[in-house]
Amino acid sequence: MENKNQLGVFDDVREAIQAAYDAQRVLMQDYTTEDRDRFIAKIKENFLKIIDEETTKEFVETGYGRLADKLMKNRGSIIEAAGTEALQPHAMASSKGLTVEYRAPYGLVAALTPVTNGLPTVACNTIAMIAAGNSIVFNAHPAGKLAAAKAVDLLNRSVIEAGGPANLATMPRTPNTETLKEMMESPLVSLLIGTGGESMVELLMSSKKKVIAAGPGNVPVIIDETADVKAAAQTLMQNVPVENTMLCITEKEAFVVEDVYDEFLAEMQRLGARLLTPEEAQKVAAVAVHQESSGKWMPEKKFVGRDPNVILKAAGVTPSDFDLRLAIIEADMDCPFVPCEQLMPIFPIVKVKDFAEAERLAVETEHGYHHSAAIWTGSLERATHFGKLINTTCFAMNGATVAACGMGGTGTGSVTIATGTGEGFTTPASFTRVRRFAMGNGSGYVV
Repeated sequence: MENKNQLGVFDDVREAIQAAYDAQRVLMQDYTTEDRDRFIAKIKENFLKIIDEETTKEFVETGYGRLADKLMKNRGSIIEAAGTEALQPHAMASSKGLTVEYRAPYGLVAALTPVTNGLPTVACNTIAMIAAGNSIVFNAHPAGKLAAAKAVDLLNRSVIEAGGPANLATMPRTPNTETLKEMMESPLVSLLIGTGGESMVELLMSSKKKVIAAGPGNVPVIIDETADVKAAAQTLMQNVPVENTMLCITEKEAFVVEDVYDEFLAEMQRLGARLLTPEEAQKVAAVAVHQESSGKWMPEKKFVGRDPNVILKAAGVTPSDFDLRLAIIEADMDCPFVPCEQLMPIFPIVKVKDFAEAERLAVETEHGYHHSAAIWTGSLERATHFGKLINTTCFAMNGATVAACGMGGTGTGSVTIATGTGEGFTTPASFTRVRRFAMGNGSGYVV
């Protein structure tokens, strides 16, 4: 049931835009960076109190992913979200004077959010915007609008509780393509950000405004004959099924050199993956993906983020009698799951003759998205060669791609990995303009 008394949620999208625009002006005129850090701390405190309950509600509302994974991911996203510490000034000094570069806000930012990661995207994007000195108006995915509205309400109540202005985050109550169009065309909006597929990126780029966009990814992983096969299988089994493979950064298909192919396949099964027969794989492909008129393979939306057993049952395949986390397929390049960013726990594994063939096919199936890729190998030379060749925003060696986000590696998370527009793993600094303050004629240089 919708709550009509939610702060920052407006029936009219133009009112949502105006309110957020006005709030940003107040933020920059009346509050300091220390105030912004205080607002962010209160947002984190209040969200962590309700994150488990709201994540469960969002899961019930959308049906996407796995609840246990979602709880862990959402809590971690809130805890790790960066504040104003990401906005470090840069000083240049000489006997001629002192020049300082500062990170300045754009103003009002409009954001298109996905249904697959709605609540943390709303919360963490708002934290990033407040840190940067921006305000934000969301066009939430219609299937996740209730969770988004609850998040916007709590964001505003948290800021007000900490002594800040209302409406630093707003949204229309009924988001749709028309409300998005209003945001894209509004002269009050200075920056557009979005997370989604190619069509979303193309839509935002049709605007004359600055765009930061996280595009699609079809993440390949290579396992060559020098790899630690057991470690590769264990890591992939731990990470590929997370959130039923909905994370854009997660590996989506494997290319395994024939010398270790049987060992890898056996290890994946030992760890709990179910190997589908060729007949079962055909049945699953028939219901789970489809080919568009352009020839591109796309997932059926109703199976995105669903449990493997749900997909198997719908395909007329007897489901496993346990909580199956991942189904695997012995695939070739004709298998539709290989070129398709399917976002479901069906993992195709392609046998290749050698490393050269693995490289070639991995680059082909990544489609030039420049998102993410991984390799398991004992050769740093091979990893370096593949990394240069595939040229992805995230590249992992002997670890999961999510290691770049701090899961099994060193790094921090980012709800928007801007592959389409080049910003990469975004931080609050990504949503700022660089301004210079200069003192000439030796001013400010005291050495």
